[in-house]
Amino acid sequence: MSKDFYDKHKNFSYRTSAEYFISPGIRCKFDLLKLNLDSKRNFKKGIDLGCSGNSLLCFLDNISHKFFYDIASPPLRQYINGKNSHPLCGDAIQLPFQDETFDFLCALDVLEHIKHDEFAVSEMSRILKKNALVAITVPHRMKFYTNQDQLIGHYRRYEISRIISLFEKFNLKHLKNFGVYGRIMKVAEIQSTSPEGTEKSILKLRHRYETNHTFRKIWNLVVKFLSKLMKLDVKYLSLKKVMNMAFIFKKG
Repeated sequence: MSKDFYDKHKNFSYRTSAEYFISPGIRCKFDLLKLNLDSKRNFKKGIDLGCSGNSLLCFLDNISHKFFYDIASPPLRQYINGKNSHPLCGDAIQLPFQDETFDFLCALDVLEHIKHDEFAVSEMSRILKKNALVAITVPHRMKFYTNQDQLIGHYRRYEISRIISLFEKFNLKHLKNFGVYGRIMKVAEIQSTSPEGTEKSILKLRHRYETNHTFRKIWNLVVKFLSKLMKLDVKYLSLKKVMNMAFIFKKG
């Protein structure tokens, strides 16, 4: 993904941690990840690659030092003055960190935006300590690839076996995988029919949520209900039909 992409898609570059409360999809994804991660283990250094302003690290209390890494600078501004917060702008295929720096890493909906994804996974493995945990999410199955994927910068969607073999190639052992988004996320394909209109609507929604207290209270209820519905949708759906998958790996 290039900086030009962010310049053209303010929907990504304007995201903040408030996205968890605004977007049912983000809440569903983050909640499922937190449920499946080891909450009893403490991490000294964790990094979110491609955080886009709405990082999972903001919702994890068991990480002492949090590093936020993205190819675009606008999403990183919110982390500048945070306690034990370390934002840095750069490319995921050439990480500016020493070997074995981190004991936790997440890259949510990132790999599909990288042309040479193998380089990125190699770099992930390099900067991780032994027994470090990795959490990733990716869009599932090339048969589901649509104009919407192309619109938001996806080079590909992934098969489960492809992700597992890619990570295990770089000494990252597969621990578990689970669905994140089910059939409800197909509604996102509507964006491809009017991308500019959709982006304006999302930006307008964010502004209204941030400035209108009454609307915020109502929208919180809507998001809470829809995120629960999305969790139920993916829980009882066959893996073959799941739209997005999450994986947990451990550095060997």
